[in-house]
Amino acid sequence: MRVAVFNTKAYDRRCLTEANAAFGHDLHFLEPRLDLTTVPLARGCGAICVFVNDRVDAEVLEALATGGTRLIALRCAGFNNVDLAAADRVGLAVVRVPAYSPHAVAEFAIGLLLAIDRKIPRAWARVRENNFALDGLIGRNLHGRTVGVVGTGKIGALVARALKLGFGCEVLASDIVADPALEAIGVRYVDRRELLAEVEIVTLHCPLTPETRHLIDAAAIDRARDGLVIVNTSRGALIDTAALIEGLKARKIGAVALDVYEQEADLFFEDLSSEIVSDDLFQRLLTFPNVLVTGHQAFLTEEALEAIARTTLASIADAEAGRPLANRVDTSLIAGSR
Repeated sequence: MRVAVFNTKAYDRRCLTEANAAFGHDLHFLEPRLDLTTVPLARGCGAICVFVNDRVDAEVLEALATGGTRLIALRCAGFNNVDLAAADRVGLAVVRVPAYSPHAVAEFAIGLLLAIDRKIPRAWARVRENNFALDGLIGRNLHGRTVGVVGTGKIGALVARALKLGFGCEVLASDIVADPALEAIGVRYVDRRELLAEVEIVTLHCPLTPETRHLIDAAAIDRARDGLVIVNTSRGALIDTAALIEGLKARKIGAVALDVYEQEADLFFEDLSSEIVSDDLFQRLLTFPNVLVTGHQAFLTEEALEAIARTTLASIADAEAGRPLANRVDTSLIAGSR
């Protein structure tokens, strides 16, 4: 099948090309992101392949359908950037990669927590200037602290298990459905409001839906314990950035580690080192010494990239052959990912 692959980087092209040896698709790699102005690049392609910050709204979907596209292949787990109702209306199937490597994101989330809690980035910056003083670098043990895990799908469950069994934390969890395997090791499920009021650390691993958008807002921060540490490797819009900044300024929030940001589409995955970044909220975040931000790289391991490529190309092959699409997104859903 002829496939337009939008928003590609060198690592995307390498992994997809290697995996495609087993499938033989006609892959056309494109650097631009998908939006209404770049839709014509997909004309004549039966499928397109997109990533988290590509625009796949109603206008784009209608243009794709008119140009002959019949399949949207997301090389990610999340699909909150896709208008599923519009896709259903114009006859476009949507597939995703639901579980490429949950270990990659889970490990990165714990790495962020350790880095911000033990002030590793600040220590590294000092040593590069031959400053070996330890003043201001006092951290805290994870052992014995109360950690909240919001969302216990594949990634969240790994994080909860590691924190409970590996670090000896008291772990509270919140999800629509409790995981009996986590309950069996002592993870306690509570209401999300109760969780945010009790924990010292919260790590987010839930879908982005209308119900979870800005689940960390001014009210949640006000209810939280003083010094709350927040980790987010899921979706940026789970956190109200303006409220987060106010919480940091008031010293209500102790530290923040983010791999995602609610307005990241204009920033992440691009080299803007010679540009003026006009996002005032993002720039304000970077001024805090107790904030650590990375550019949506939690998924970025060799194992995850290989799994993403294989799963994506296999879904395209299934669509071309008329087979059932195991990874098809249910178009009755509004938005989300795990």
